[in-house]
Amino acid sequence: MCATRALAWPCDQVDAWIELVADVPADAASLDENLNRLARRFVGTLTQPRVLQLRRLIIANAEAFPELGTAWYTQGFERVLKTLAATFARLADQRLLRVDDPLLAAHHFAGLLRWIPVNKAMSTGSPQHPEADLDNWAATGVRAFLAAYR
Repeated sequence: MCATRALAWPCDQVDAWIELVADVPADAASLDENLNRLARRFVGTLTQPRVLQLRRLIIANAEAFPELGTAWYTQGFERVLKTLAATFARLADQRLLRVDDPLLAAHHFAGLLRWIPVNKAMSTGSPQHPEADLDNWAATGVRAFLAAYR
């Protein structure tokens, strides 16, 4: 649940994300496919115009309203990262991944996926990316993650 009304919409989105991230099946045969599906949804969500607008607004006002930025991070992104970390720990327990620090692995996964599209959108002011680019960034991010953690 969100602490502020301004964050109600993003938090509703986060609740849906939590369910998606927690439901990555522990199946060796489809691990790549499952992580790719998760990655593509992740990239698509992070580049939605409203998400980027809120992100810009919160970052621009972080010093003036630190409680808003803290709520945005802890109730949103941090919740997703912690759930992703638990998922990676579960996959490591089943020997599908090699993960010493699940939370760090979650940060790496998210960073690989968000670096290009979010930075490009934040720098250019345009959240619009061709679907083929989003697909490529998600797939190559998953490949890099699996190269490090499988």
